[in-house]
Amino acid sequence: MPRFSHTIDSHVYQFASLKELLAKATPPRSGDMLAGVAAASARERVAAQLALAEVPLSAFLNEALVPYEDDEVTRLIVDTHARAAFAPISHLCVGDFRDWLLDDATDTATLSQVAAGITPEMAAAVSKIMRLQDLVLVARKCRVVTAFRNTLGLEGRLSTRLQPNHPTDDATGIAASMLDGLMLGSGDAVIGINPATDNVAQVVSLLHLLDAVIAQYRIPTQSCVLTHITNTIEAIRRGAPVDLVFQSVAGTQAANRSFGIDLALLAEGQAAALSLGRGTVGQNVMYFETGQGSALSAGAHHGMDQQTCEARAYAVARAYRPLLVNSVVGFIGPEYLYDGKQIMRAGLEDHFCAKLLGLPMGCDVCYTNHAEADQDDMDALLTMLGVAGCNFIMGVPGADDTMLGYQSTSFHDALYARRVLGLRPAPEFEAWLARMQITDARGNLNVALAPAFQAALLRLEG
Repeated sequence: MPRFSHTIDSHVYQFASLKELLAKATPPRSGDMLAGVAAASARERVAAQLALAEVPLSAFLNEALVPYEDDEVTRLIVDTHARAAFAPISHLCVGDFRDWLLDDATDTATLSQVAAGITPEMAAAVSKIMRLQDLVLVARKCRVVTAFRNTLGLEGRLSTRLQPNHPTDDATGIAASMLDGLMLGSGDAVIGINPATDNVAQVVSLLHLLDAVIAQYRIPTQSCVLTHITNTIEAIRRGAPVDLVFQSVAGTQAANRSFGIDLALLAEGQAAALSLGRGTVGQNVMYFETGQGSALSAGAHHGMDQQTCEARAYAVARAYRPLLVNSVVGFIGPEYLYDGKQIMRAGLEDHFCAKLLGLPMGCDVCYTNHAEADQDDMDALLTMLGVAGCNFIMGVPGADDTMLGYQSTSFHDALYARRVLGLRPAPEFEAWLARMQITDARGNLNVALAPAFQAALLRLEG
């Protein structure tokens, strides 16, 4: 017997399970069509959204989309659910939850208090019946602050990950990109390298390079080499200067297994980094990346739509008190998010859901060259994320990552967003920019090269 239904123009649309209802209610995207879980028509999608709006939030506590006994992510979601935090919204259905979130009386403090009581499935469900402006408005009210060597996520701030990747991990090329980014005010979220060669010796070498630059110029930021967590744990064992432990995570046990991880391994990596005590203003030591479509690409989505799978990844991230989390929203390709419209919707959904769950969420505003998207689409998403209070974005030289082969946001894009939206870097980093004479008394970039970097530039040119 169908459990959910809604009638439109005398036609009864029926949905057999909560999983099917969530999938059919999802705004259109190529990945769900590829998986065969998308609504067959716009009418069916609207019917599913109307039916979903009537589902009590408590239903998500009583029906696991992936069986509890089969999936450790489900067990994590169920076992860590805070009933007391859920109590103020426990009487609501999904539609009422949307209204409650949009209400002016639901402020930042209120959202922080209920975050631990919201499950990923609840967040995904309400996002499916929200417009883009709804996603922006509610996310803007969420404030998640974390710290390591500086403080991220404060009101009125937008941070950047300086991403100095190089196709051969060449130290001079990486250093040039770092200098470029620092001179343009990027790098307060993290200076993070995706290594071209994923072996421990190279990881250790890159960590020492990053640490030397941060130490030489006394930069109040943190470094990360985005290698597999097992490599980072081994690097720590070898005495490498590790600030943050990175790992890509997904929303099912099987998808995480495809990444070569489980929850116990994430806990081991967190403990290893904490043992070093390298933070100065905080000890949030984890950096996670996610992306819609990762579970489907691994054949590990269990029949769920990709956005619900993505929201479940945030439960994994939340368990380890990360400094940074970001959705690499358009990186997986047009098979999962076909064009700029789908990428924009996904980026705002991801940011909203993660913030609602209490995560320090950023976004890699990006696309691959075979997607039906361009930099104008990224400008629009970047602007909306800035309005929504996104914690950080990427800073890539020229917005073109020559190692990973995709298009992202540049150092200049971050300057644009800060300027038009009145946003500033993390406070400790902002003070450093002024101290180094990179910015003037008003926070604007100085035209002249900062004296401290003149020698470094001469070395690079030599």
